[in-house]
Amino acid sequence: MDPRRLELLLQLSRLGSMRAVADVMNVTTSTVSQQIAALAQEAGTPLLEHEGRGVRLTPAGRRLADHAVHVLAALDAARADLDPEATPHGTLRVAAFATAIRQAVLPVLRRLAADHRDVRLSIHEHEPAEALELLDGDHVDLAMTYDYNLAPATFDATLAAIPLGTTPWGLGLPAGDPDGPATSLEVFARYRDHDWIVNSRNTADDEVVRTVASLAGFQPRVVHRADSLELVQDMIAEGLGVGLLPQAMTTIPQVRVHRLADPVVTLRAYAVTRRGRDVWPPLALVLRLLEDVPLGDPA
Repeated sequence: MDPRRLELLLQLSRLGSMRAVADVMNVTTSTVSQQIAALAQEAGTPLLEHEGRGVRLTPAGRRLADHAVHVLAALDAARADLDPEATPHGTLRVAAFATAIRQAVLPVLRRLAADHRDVRLSIHEHEPAEALELLDGDHVDLAMTYDYNLAPATFDATLAAIPLGTTPWGLGLPAGDPDGPATSLEVFARYRDHDWIVNSRNTADDEVVRTVASLAGFQPRVVHRADSLELVQDMIAEGLGVGLLPQAMTTIPQVRVHRLADPVVTLRAYAVTRRGRDVWPPLALVLRLLEDVPLGDPA
C-alpha cells in the first residue's frame, strides 16, 4: 500500500473532513478523494461511507488507520536509520579474523563505548571465506578479511573492499637454524625436505607456500594445518616443520622468523561491505574509526 495514501487516511481519521486534510497536506480535496479511493481498491474493501454531506471511515477504514499509525512510524524510523546525516545508532554485525578483532575491532569497540554509546558491535571470529559467506547471506554487515600479494583474493562486484593495511611475513624456523641474507627462494630451498605447516581454515598461505616453493624448484610436503599462530610456533619448536609467520611477530625463544625477499610475502587486510551499504550511519562510523587503527600482524 502507498504510504502517502495511508497518511491521507490517517489524517482523515483525525481531522474528520477531506477539506481539512487537503489544507494540512497542501493538496486539493479531489486529490484526497481519489487517493483514498485508490487505497480502498488496494485494500479490497470500502474505507469510507457517506454521512450527511460529509464522509466517515467504515470499520475497516478505522482499522486500517490504526495500522497506518504503526506503518508510518516504522517508515519514519527506517528513514532516520538510513539517513547518512543521522546520528549513528543500532547494532553492527562484524565477522573478522582473530588478529583483526584484537588489534582493530576491540579498539573501535572501546571508542564506541566512550563516544558513541548508541552503536553496538556483535563480533564473530571467522576466517576470510567464512566471513564473506556470512556477508553474502546478510548475516553480518562488515567482513574483515585478508589475502597475500602472492595469493590475491578476488571480490564479487556486489562487494566493496577497503584496504586496511599490509604486513610483511617471513618463514618461521627453529631458533638454532643458520641465519644469513638469502632470497625467499634460497630460504625455501633449504627446507625442501622438511614438513610444512599451513592454515587449517584458509587456503591463502598454502597457496603462497606452494607458489614460492615451486619457484624454488620443489613441491612442499604440507603435513600439518593449524589456525592459531601460537600453535604454529609450538609446532615449529617441537620440530614438526616450518611455516609462514608475521615478520614482526614476538616469538617464543625456540622460534625465529626469517625475513623473506625476492619475492616478498605481504599480507593485505580489508574491510568488506555490500556495495552501497557503507552509507548506513553505524557502518560508516565504524569504517572511519577503522582507518585510525593500525593493523599490525593479521593472521
